[in-house]
Order: sequence, then C-alpha cells, then structure tokens
Amino acid sequence: MGKRKKGNPVHGWVNFNKPLGMTSTQAVGKVRYMFQAQKAGHAGTLDPEASGVLPIALGEATKTIQYTQDASKTYIFTAQWGESRTTDDKEGEVIATSDASPALEAIIALLPKYTGDIEQLPPQFSALKIDGKRAYDMARDGQDVTLKSRTVTIHNLSIEKHDEKARQTTFKCDCGKGTYIRSLARDIGAKLGCFGYVLHLERAKVGSFKLSDAISLDSLEKIGDNTPQEEVLQPVEFVLDDIPALILKEQEAVRLKQGQRLSFLSKPDVARLSDLNQTTGHDSQKPFTALALFNHTPIGLVEIENVTIKPLKIFNL
Repeated sequence: MGKRKKGNPVHGWVNFNKPLGMTSTQAVGKVRYMFQAQKAGHAGTLDPEASGVLPIALGEATKTIQYTQDASKTYIFTAQWGESRTTDDKEGEVIATSDASPALEAIIALLPKYTGDIEQLPPQFSALKIDGKRAYDMARDGQDVTLKSRTVTIHNLSIEKHDEKARQTTFKCDCGKGTYIRSLARDIGAKLGCFGYVLHLERAKVGSFKLSDAISLDSLEKIGDNTPQEEVLQPVEFVLDDIPALILKEQEAVRLKQGQRLSFLSKPDVARLSDLNQTTGHDSQKPFTALALFNHTPIGLVEIENVTIKPLKIFNL
C-alpha cells in the first residue's frame, strides 16, 4: 500500500511476518511509515537472521506491549551439528569442530533435560546490557563478555525432522519469556558432544499472534489506501484476552478517562465487583488488573483493590 494517506489516528496491532535480513527496528519503522502512525513498537525482538511473527503495535496499542512481551512463544529452528560458532548461529565464526554425528535416539533422550525450568547462559552476541553497554557491541570490540545464567521455561521441546547425513535436526520449541534459542542449540550440541548452532530460526507464535495469520511485507505493500484497517489491524485489546473485563457506566468511563479513581460503594456496584471476582477466580482481598470497557470500547487498564478502581493506562481512542 506504499504509504497510507493521513487521516484518522491509527491504533491496533499488526501481526507482521518479518522477513530474513530485516532488523526488528527496521520492521517497526516500515510498518509505522505505511500506516502513518504517530507511535509504534514491537513485542519481542527477532534477530535479523530470524523470520516469522513480530507483533507490531501502533498508536494506543503501544500501551499494551508488555502484555505480549510476557506471552509464551513458539519457535521452529534447525540446529546444525558439528561446529561451534561465536554467535551461536550461522553468522558467527567457527571456533570449534567435531566429526561426531548425533543419533536421533540420543537427541530424543536429551529432550526431558531441556524441558521445564532450566538454567541458560545467553549468547555473548546478545542485546543484553552490561554496565550500560550491549553485549554484542562489547563482543564485536573484542572485550570480555561475562553474562550470568538465568532461569527460563521450556514448555515443550519436540523434534520435527532429523537428517543424520546433513547432521541437522529441526525442533519445535514452546517457551516462556527470555529464552534464547541459540543458547538451546548450543547447549544441546555440547551435551551431545558434537557442538551445535542455529542454522534456521522462525517464530511461529507469540501469544495470540500466529504465523498462519501473519501478513508479509509484500502483502502489506499491495494493500490499497481504501482497504479497511480492520482487515489488517487487530484491535488494541487483542492482546488482553486473559485479563478480566469490567463493564463501566458512562459517567464512570468519563471519570476514568480524566484520570480519576472510582469507588464502588453502593450495593449494586459492590455486587458488580463480587461477580467479577467470582467469574475470574480472583481473591477479592488482593489487587488485580482489569480491562475497563464502555459500549464495547476499551477505556483503559485499571487496578482493582477492594472497592477502589485506579486507572493504570488510559486509551485515547
């Protein structure tokens, strides 16, 4: 669609299928330019040499990015056995080799060791910061990079394909926030005694965003200016499906949008909160986050504690 003509402000999510060779920042810039959005951001960096789902938030949807960053993710990746590389992917320099070719049975036997909560050392070439500097910048400059291991969660790890002749294995990994697939391939290779790195990486899912529904750059560029945004954009609240909804009255919505707190003191209002707690299973004595709605339009995210509703993030929709 080239660049969309300026008009009404754009708010929502683009389920973008990031191509190989493009950085996540470049992807955000491209989509923002196309939609002429005032604000844009992404939920979870994808390396330039990785492809797949990159959720991009436009306008007021940027206020919900954190809820997608914390979502579970699914990756399809191919590990190349027989070499260790500086970056733990195909872009790095070879630093060690092995003639060993792991058997499928040996790989299958290792899978339980890399499922559940595991300790993982991030790659030296990563975006993590050390004393304010990116680890990959320090590594490129030849500086010592000392990173601490951390606990990550692998929900499921399975084998999709194994090619013993090519010494390659393709995995499907369902994991939690902060998991490095490059580290996973490296560590499995080390355990097998043959070294390993990521040859190909594709993100198939981020929370509710699926690769089967993602839109490619080519498809975006072919969409005309007259195409309804609803055909391309998911609504702001798309990433908030697991957050309970609080239905507001008109005056309550007005007050919240003005940044005011609400107190539900009348019997009918207390009953509304009680019903919400029972429906969602929340402890009424503990604060929790809810999505405030009026006439099916999201007003904002609020914190509910006892009978008090405090605005956290208000949407200007």
